[in-house]
Parts: sequence; C-alpha cells; structure tokens
Amino acid sequence: MNKTELIDHIASQADISKAAAGRALDAVIVGVTSTLKKGGTVTLVGFGTFAVGKRTARAGRNPRTGETIKIKAAKVPKFRPGKALKDALN
Repeated sequence: MNKTELIDHIASQADISKAAAGRALDAVIVGVTSTLKKGGTVTLVGFGTFAVGKRTARAGRNPRTGETIKIKAAKVPKFRPGKALKDALN
C-alpha cells in the first residue's frame, strides 16, 4: 500500500474527503517526525511505538572497490509493534 492508497482507505473509512484525509495523514507524519527529531517517542496504543535509535560508527566496505571506509554514527527511526498489531497478524 502506498500513500495514495492509504489516503483513499482513510477517506472511505472515516467518511471524509480525500483532501481532508491527505491533510490528516500529512499532519500525523509531521507530528511523528518532529517528535522524533526532538528525541521523543510516539506511542499509539495497540499499534506500536516510534522511537529514535542510535547506530554507532563502524567500518564498512565499498562494494565497488573493496576499499574499507568509515561509516559515521547516526540516529535512526525505529518501530516496535504493539501487542494488538502482533495479535492481528497471527
């Protein structure tokens, strides 16, 4: 499912226009992104938790040349599914 299909689904389930569904989805994405940028977490009970993880600096290898390179430390988004989501899939 891509963003357009998700907007269509939201619009039909919530009985709102596609434009309103698109604005709502964009607002959720901006809210999650801004909270993660600040180092916070976003918990949607039953669905899951979005958080920021830290990846340490490490040595890597350039696949074209085989040369060893240094990969910088980075912050990465992580998602941990909630119990209701896990139960729905099994």
